Amino acid sequence: MTETGQGVHLTEEQRIDWLRLIRSQNIGPRTFRALINHFGGARAAIEALPALARRGGSGGTPKICSREQAERELEAADRLGAGFVAVGEADYPRRLQTLDDAPPLLAVRGNRAALAMPAVAIVGSRNASAAGLKITQRLVHGLGEAGFAIVSGLARGIDAAAHRASLETGTVAVLAGGLDRLYPPEHAELVDAILPAGVVVSEMPFGWEPRARDFPRRNRLISGLSLGVVIVEAAKRSGSLITARLALEQGREVFAVPGSPLDPRAEGTNGLLKQGATPVTEAADVISVLQPIVGTELPAREPEPAGGEPGEYLEPAADERSRIVSLLSPVPISMDDLVRLSNTSPRVVRIVLLELEIAGRLERHGGGLVSLV
Repeated sequence: MTETGQGVHLTEEQRIDWLRLIRSQNIGPRTFRALINHFGGARAAIEALPALARRGGSGGTPKICSREQAERELEAADRLGAGFVAVGEADYPRRLQTLDDAPPLLAVRGNRAALAMPAVAIVGSRNASAAGLKITQRLVHGLGEAGFAIVSGLARGIDAAAHRASLETGTVAVLAGGLDRLYPPEHAELVDAILPAGVVVSEMPFGWEPRARDFPRRNRLISGLSLGVVIVEAAKRSGSLITARLALEQGREVFAVPGSPLDPRAEGTNGLLKQGATPVTEAADVISVLQPIVGTELPAREPEPAGGEPGEYLEPAADERSRIVSLLSPVPISMDDLVRLSNTSPRVVRIVLLELEIAGRLERHGGGLVSLV
């Protein structure tokens, strides 16, 4: 079977292989997808990693997640009452699946029905004002009555208020660490309250303690799960503004609650309004924009053509590889430009990029751009 696209259902062996591949060194969501598309399956991709790294210029062998490590993580999930949902499977959130960097496996704990609901993200200041907390509750109640689930990041302040106000109508908490590493830890009771009608999700390994750089990565999931993002309070350099930027890049709607010009917690939201975000003072402002989108058919994600038989690896010629590598630099360039300027086929360019990435020499950006590290 092909392990990408619509209608996927992984066997337990395939789920272990997928987990091994995504947990291996230098493998992110985009690289995972490229490897699966080229080799036709995770196991064949894992077997090819050492050769790819060597041809990409790595001086050593990449760290590959062992079967024992993957099985331990699956057992840890089982002990917590969680499971892993693969992109393309029935329980995988459809809006998240449309992203180029959708997690191949999403760890899910709780009531998965919440992931099928139309969703609105609500995020904001950790040091929230009383007014910010009150408008959050009002917005959530109105959105819940209209059938929307609420997505947020389980942080202190606005996030926690959004989750608490949507406990009965459906809420999705997205973690920056593993499902067993809650941040902040004092929200363990809130998670217990979320689980009956809502879910807690993460793409990170079990046991992973969240670091500062993990939160923007989490924020793309918050916006990706949602039809739109509401920013309630945000300072000038708030992480909530990162979520708003990611939402725009993903084609999601962005809303902002106006605030006092004298309150620094409103500086970011008022700035979003100046840039064209939809102002929000009540739930109806959000519903009127999103209601026409609810239920619209989402485009299916089809696997990219592998350009050969699944599992087949034909090493690019030395001159082909050198031409492609010479065109790369720290400045991002598109795949189309690499194909055109190198005068080689898309398949050859893809395999050279995979070699460089497994060797730790390539970085992938949004919009299909790549650059040398």
